[in-house]
Amino acid sequence: MVILLLAGSTIAYAHYSERVESYIAAYLISGLIVLSALALLIWFAAFSGFNIRTRKIGLWSFVAIIAIVAIAIKSMTRVQGVINGVGFPRFVWRWSPRPGDDLPPIVISNERVDLSQTTPHDYPEFLGPGRRNALSGISLSRDWSKPPQLLWRQPIGVGWASFAVVGSWAVTLEQRGSQELVVCYDVRTGKPQWAHAHENTRFSESQGGDGPRSTPTIFGGRVYAMGATGILDCLDGAGGNVIWSHEVLNDPDRNQTYGKSCSPLIVDDSVVVTGSPGGPSLIACHTRDGSRAWSAGTESPAYASPVLATLAGTRQIINVNAASVTGHDPTDGHTLWRFGWLGSMPKNIQPIPLEGDRLLISAGYGLGTTLLKVTSDGGTLAVTPLWTSLRLKPKLTNNVIYGNFVYGLDDPGVLTCLDLSSGKRTWRGGFYGMGQLLLVDDLILVECESGEVALVEARSDAFHEVGRFTALQKPTWSCPALAGHLLLVRNDHEAACYELP
Repeated sequence: MVILLLAGSTIAYAHYSERVESYIAAYLISGLIVLSALALLIWFAAFSGFNIRTRKIGLWSFVAIIAIVAIAIKSMTRVQGVINGVGFPRFVWRWSPRPGDDLPPIVISNERVDLSQTTPHDYPEFLGPGRRNALSGISLSRDWSKPPQLLWRQPIGVGWASFAVVGSWAVTLEQRGSQELVVCYDVRTGKPQWAHAHENTRFSESQGGDGPRSTPTIFGGRVYAMGATGILDCLDGAGGNVIWSHEVLNDPDRNQTYGKSCSPLIVDDSVVVTGSPGGPSLIACHTRDGSRAWSAGTESPAYASPVLATLAGTRQIINVNAASVTGHDPTDGHTLWRFGWLGSMPKNIQPIPLEGDRLLISAGYGLGTTLLKVTSDGGTLAVTPLWTSLRLKPKLTNNVIYGNFVYGLDDPGVLTCLDLSSGKRTWRGGFYGMGQLLLVDDLILVECESGEVALVEARSDAFHEVGRFTALQKPTWSCPALAGHLLLVRNDHEAACYELP
């Protein structure tokens, strides 16, 4: 009884305490279960009071059951991704088809696509216009008593890309069998309009699953897409024909652990992406022909995407590396400043440039959220941390800013509000798992890890959820895209479009 009470109280603390991060809690709980079982076994063998024959039969039976279960799991199952963002593996039968292998071929429509005709409600790149993860001028109803209207839902290829939207067309990356594809869909019907495929190209990883991870960028009627194996494509938006293609990895066999996941950034006449493990940190290619414009930095990249900003009066590209955050000159890539940000675990969250020459950075795995200040002294830039808070430790979720407050999903997925002036937490409420956020005026669209979509008021005084509906099934980590009132969501097996009231 004492063993069970100690184990139960420790497991409860690890599960419910915000001081213990989800992945540590998962390892701790798993270890405690094993240790408790061993402790009970020792108690049974040495102190239970049963006769020797009973104890021997019990011990050998326990060993036999464990051996049979272990052999069965190893021989009959394989790991196919994880159940949730915490990292618990998903076991499937070893003979099950790989994700995406059982999808039918894409049937292409003959309708004309024009990605050069932009509209005010376009969502042309990762996290929307300017990568701000915020939209304005869209009046969403707070009343979801009648759920948003489903326009279409259908299977989609494997991967964790989001949608980029221009006009009536939405573009994403997906994996079908051995093909890694860029596909253009009709926003209102979900019908595929064109597809570009790389044959025999598939990225697989046991935790993150298979397929591409980045979101395409639509610019000037073209589509720029970064595949998970490091292939950067420039495609004609009308039909998906290749204009140019460039391999960004120094060694195609030496990829990042979880695959290339940065979304291409257009800066002037260049497209900028992250580089290879060990450097270069950033690579710029000419948009006209894909030739290398410059490469810079010697650090391994992280999993965020570069963003363009003006801080301390200097236009620069902000990049999150494996152990730092850096600012780069857009003309040749040379490093303008560097902030050492140690930690061996993945950094996934987008940096957010703010007024007052400030930059907000966040990560999980014990790093938390830090507000930086970039200053200029005679043209030389320097960076100083203003505060760091461990009250917001997003693992997969990009933050949003409203007023003087930042909102994010603190590990393991609780919505949290911090005051940007001090880093102090004003409230914490609602559980959404490792989902994603999008600010729409004064409302926060929350795409839950469970596949639900929630609507929360961006209030600094209290948590208030005003609506929720089920959009998808299974774990959902891809960022939502909102084009006007049309919400596009997807995960690694299905996509859907809803019209929000």
